[in-house]
Amino acid sequence: MYAITGISGKVGGAVARTLLAEGHAVRAVVRDAAKGEAWAKQGCQVALAEMNDAAALQTAFSGVDGVFILMPSNFAPSPGFPEVRRILAALHQALAAARPAKVVCLSTIGAQATQTNLLTQLQIMETELGRLDLPLTFLRPAWFMENALWDVAPARNDGVIPSFLQPLDKPVPMIATADVGRVAAELLLEQWQGRRIVELEGPERITPNQIAATFAELLAQPVRVEAVPRETWRDIFSAQGAIDPEPRMRMLDGFNQGWIEFAGTARKGEVTLATVLKQLLAAQAV
Repeated sequence: MYAITGISGKVGGAVARTLLAEGHAVRAVVRDAAKGEAWAKQGCQVALAEMNDAAALQTAFSGVDGVFILMPSNFAPSPGFPEVRRILAALHQALAAARPAKVVCLSTIGAQATQTNLLTQLQIMETELGRLDLPLTFLRPAWFMENALWDVAPARNDGVIPSFLQPLDKPVPMIATADVGRVAAELLLEQWQGRRIVELEGPERITPNQIAATFAELLAQPVRVEAVPRETWRDIFSAQGAIDPEPRMRMLDGFNQGWIEFAGTARKGEVTLATVLKQLLAAQAV
């Protein structure tokens, strides 16, 4: 039995589907009972737990062969990241008490970076959960190809997609969420001791220009990419509701300047950019 958090999302769902397809039992850890219904129909146990509820998490993590941890996304954290620290305190307490046989945590490329940025939240996760006396794997994937979801409408409607990744010809390590979920499931089935880090990127690195070119090919129409000027980022992110846009801006700087990078040699995924963009276009078809 494997307990999967974040199962309602793309990565957590891919982890669960991979395990189920191989005949393994899955416990879906959800905050909303309604979101657990679809997984119950697939034969999963369902455990209700908020990610800051240590007691409920302990119950969800008890009696399992492994746990997959996916932290809730927070694109506008408060200074000092108090939100993630509260969740990590609950997770640490729950895992220490439940003592599952092993834990795989979704981290990120660049978790070792010394400059504070949006991804520092996952560096904090690695530090806090890394203190557990359990077999732990931190899976550090590259930039998700599915972030191009935000480009579908402008590509289709305007033929121009904005890019915060710059320069436009700079190759960026990217990965499909299907590959992340598959590899996470494979890691859960492995045996190891202590703490380890596994890094993961796609078959090839991708430039913003390649994203536009792939959209153009799939849509059979011209599509080009334009860089969003750095001096406009703060106003854009503030308009989106960020109280402090700086962590997000620094994350993008990290990718653009190259200090958000892998610490070692990354494993390679299989899913191509064209496959992901085709799926995104189909999902957003009018």
